[in-house]
Amino acid sequence: MDALSRAGPRPRRAAAASAASPLPWGRFAAWIDCVCVVTFDLELGQAMELVYPHDFRLTEKEKTSICYLSFPDSYSGGLGDTQFSFRLRQAGGSRSSPFQDDGRYNREAPLTLQREAAHYFGYVYFRQVKDSSMRRGYFQKSLVLVSRLPYVNLFQCLLQLIAPEYFDKLEPCLEAVCNEIDQWPPPVPGQTLNLPVMGVVIQVRIPSRVDKPGSSPVKQCNQENLCPAPLVLPSVHELDLFRCFQPVLIHIQMLWELMLLGEPMVVMAPSPTMSSEMVLALTSCLAPLRYCCDFRPYFTIHDSEFKEYTTRTQAPPNIVVGVTNPFFIKTLQHWPHILRVGELRMSGDLPKQVKVKKLAKLKTLDTKPGIYTSYKTFLHKDKTLIKRLLKGIQRKRPSEVQSALLRRHLLELTQSFIIPLEHYMASLMPLQRAITPWKNPPQIRPFCQEDFMKSLEHAGPQLTCVLKGDWLGLYRRFFKSPNFDGWFRQRHREMTQKLEALHLEAICEADIVAWMKDKSEVEIVDLVLKLREKLVRARCQHLPVKEETLQRVSLYIDTVIGSLPEDLQTVLRHP
Repeated sequence: MDALSRAGPRPRRAAAASAASPLPWGRFAAWIDCVCVVTFDLELGQAMELVYPHDFRLTEKEKTSICYLSFPDSYSGGLGDTQFSFRLRQAGGSRSSPFQDDGRYNREAPLTLQREAAHYFGYVYFRQVKDSSMRRGYFQKSLVLVSRLPYVNLFQCLLQLIAPEYFDKLEPCLEAVCNEIDQWPPPVPGQTLNLPVMGVVIQVRIPSRVDKPGSSPVKQCNQENLCPAPLVLPSVHELDLFRCFQPVLIHIQMLWELMLLGEPMVVMAPSPTMSSEMVLALTSCLAPLRYCCDFRPYFTIHDSEFKEYTTRTQAPPNIVVGVTNPFFIKTLQHWPHILRVGELRMSGDLPKQVKVKKLAKLKTLDTKPGIYTSYKTFLHKDKTLIKRLLKGIQRKRPSEVQSALLRRHLLELTQSFIIPLEHYMASLMPLQRAITPWKNPPQIRPFCQEDFMKSLEHAGPQLTCVLKGDWLGLYRRFFKSPNFDGWFRQRHREMTQKLEALHLEAICEADIVAWMKDKSEVEIVDLVLKLREKLVRARCQHLPVKEETLQRVSLYIDTVIGSLPEDLQTVLRHP
């Protein structure tokens, strides 16, 4: 599989270990884990030709998966250049990275854009052209960026710049590009960054958790000193939703519900480009709610999880999987929802919309486009959205404007659904006056589904959404989904940290000297140990506490220790 065994190791750049980057390839690894080149070998099939940096360790299982996922399926291969993306499960446990991540990025980034812990994204640029010098008569090669960041727009834009050059100039070009990326500043949420590569400056803004949902994307800035003018990317991750959803616009309501409920779904498309874009568009339509199920933008029969997904002995997993091989129609017939899309044909009217069909009709390999499901939506269709989009098509409104309309609709739908849950969750938080300095903070009250349902009568989604339907039924089904579990765990964690922070502030405002007057040495030592533990937890978990509050707690600890006999002071100061 691995041609690297034939190519000796290359020395690392001495400059990479400079003071600007604490570890070799540290800045590079903040964006990209590695770059792979996959080629077609007549004896081996798809083979890994190169991994860069050379010392990046992929397991054999990961290399095999990347090789298969980096080429279009034989059914969908055409001549020319193709771009698509995939996502694969990391094999072999966690491993160290030259990028020293203290968790700051994930704390400050939107939940939907967090760095993956157990999966890699692969961003592929595949070229297939006739070449009489090759034994097979074709040049077939893929350049793949492997990253934990879901920045599909940025990385596909980067590939458009570097892949054609790489196919022309090969490894020296790749090495030069990687060295340039190793000079980039790290992705810091909320910052607009200029990223130079191959004579072009890509300007991007990294989204932040404090951004208002639906706010306008990057504004051009800091351009007066840039020559040439930068290539401004409106978003690092947002796809052209209108283009992706063209054949299913009238079913957007159903698809949103299926994603919300974490239902298993197969997306069958003519090409990996279409399959990966459709899967990524589907999983993004819940934003700002995080899609907590698994998803595979492009999947092949060679994948290690193929047996797991095709077995009929258990229910399909909660996953959205994108495929191109018609063979999957047979093997995944038992899945409850299959979306089959055909080639996109742009016209001046609303593109031909697929129909909802019974699963029983899904029998032949040449099955027509459609949504094969028996699912009945809880909410009614929003006909005004379709009318607005249709009017936009007739008026030749730009696709990005249509996408903004669609994204705004999905955002408002998700917010209408989630705001009542947020309000109810906030009501479970203990009152601030119940937090006293010398007792453990009170517990968050348990989430009671029936109490929440009762609250919907006067504070339900009907206050912010015009859509009618069985909202209660949708909530009941949502409570059984991985998306509810993920949302609840995240909110509970945030609330617990807020309680800890409020407790620390209460301690800082208390009169500690007065408290100590009638306390025994054992009680005072116990207080010191508890305050130290709180201080360590506050710093390790990055609790929402001001630095001055933490410094005051440190001073309190010193004051308390100073009141004790010298022998105890010595023990407590040098634990």
